Amino acid sequence: MYTFKSQIRYSECDSQARLTLASLLNYFQDSSTFQSEFLGVGGQYLKENNLVWVLSSWQIVVNRYPELCEEVETGTFPYGFKGCFGYRNFFMRTSGGEMLACANSLWTLLHLERQTMAHPTQRMKEAYEIEEKLLMEYAPRKIDVPGNGVYEETIVVKKHHLDTNHHVNNGQFVDMAMSSVPEDFTIRQMRAEYRMQAHLGDKLCPYVARRPGLCTISLQSPEGKPYAIVEFAESGGGSGEERTI
Repeated sequence: MYTFKSQIRYSECDSQARLTLASLLNYFQDSSTFQSEFLGVGGQYLKENNLVWVLSSWQIVVNRYPELCEEVETGTFPYGFKGCFGYRNFFMRTSGGEMLACANSLWTLLHLERQTMAHPTQRMKEAYEIEEKLLMEYAPRKIDVPGNGVYEETIVVKKHHLDTNHHVNNGQFVDMAMSSVPEDFTIRQMRAEYRMQAHLGDKLCPYVARRPGLCTISLQSPEGKPYAIVEFAESGGGSGEERTI
């Protein structure tokens, strides 16, 4: 398990001085990056071996959004490898142990040169300690898109949407989708399913379906193929607080 402590910054907060979902997602992404770098199987190792981890799906459950200046601890650990896939949990808690949020994620390892899926190397398997997964309600990876949606304004991929792999960062997809969520909608669970990589200049057409307590956004190509599907819910799927971590 890898953990790091921090304090909620003003730049990470919304108009109510609480951590935004986008910032929470960044904390989780950073924690997995920190762990991989610390273990020596991070960016440089992946580059030398023509490998990259690509996020396939997220499930984030929020019990409470921490407030400005609140001290928090963020952690992550892998709980399994299966073929070309890696399974990883995340959590954020207060200095007093209150579970603020937890998450589940599925990652796919790709070989860049061959453009095929790859199995983790022996060094990677030895570096990551597999731990027992969090006790939370695990939602399906696949997200259903209702047929009663509407199309909203097209988004063109800009340079600031890209990460070091030169495609749209998974957090940026979520941030784009959040612009379609009603202002009075309190997000307690977010699920994201990633279908295709998006690159500089690509056009994303948000197809938005709103139902009571649920908002689903499919970020599609002009031809109707989804790059990512994001679902926001006003009720969560369990906190993960039953496990001592």
